[in-house]
Amino acid sequence: MAEFLFQGHGSFRLTTDKGTVIYVDPYAGGGYDIPADIILVTHEHGDHNQIGLVTKKADCIIITDREALEGGVYHNFSVKDVEIESVPAYNRNHSRSECVGYVLRFDSISFYASGDTSLTDFMADKMPSYHLDYAALPIDGIYNMNPEEATACAELIGAKHTIPIHMKPGQLFDRRIAEQFTPGNRLIVEDGTSILL
Repeated sequence: MAEFLFQGHGSFRLTTDKGTVIYVDPYAGGGYDIPADIILVTHEHGDHNQIGLVTKKADCIIITDREALEGGVYHNFSVKDVEIESVPAYNRNHSRSECVGYVLRFDSISFYASGDTSLTDFMADKMPSYHLDYAALPIDGIYNMNPEEATACAELIGAKHTIPIHMKPGQLFDRRIAEQFTPGNRLIVEDGTSILL
């Protein structure tokens, strides 16, 4: 079965049922030793783009906001058994022209890696129709939405499960802040913990 490992802060690793390994926003925690097939970077802030941490396969594909937003157009990618759609991500601290989120589809699962963002028009207009299985949303309230705003965002998107990430600058995980995020579809995953998708 597919697996999600929350490495901490905004970093996580996804592994498909076929064994394709995807790292999203590498920066924090451990678990970078399994060689990557795909590395996704939502933007070039230092707490999201530490590609050098990741062990890579010879044919590893790295997609950053530069590739995802080339020419000012949101691009889609197909890598092995994974379909990747880049989508808008932005707020007062993150420029629309330099940040993206990703919707990943594999094993009949849809997973939204939002990156650093607040509510976007795309979330409101398009994402409810995606019928997402999982969404990972930032909730720190400093660089991104606070837990209350993220709760409203999660309820609007309507994924089956929404995982709070990016809870507190300098911290891998903060249980107190995670519990302030209160949508009905909340799924709290502590840093260093894996779950089956």
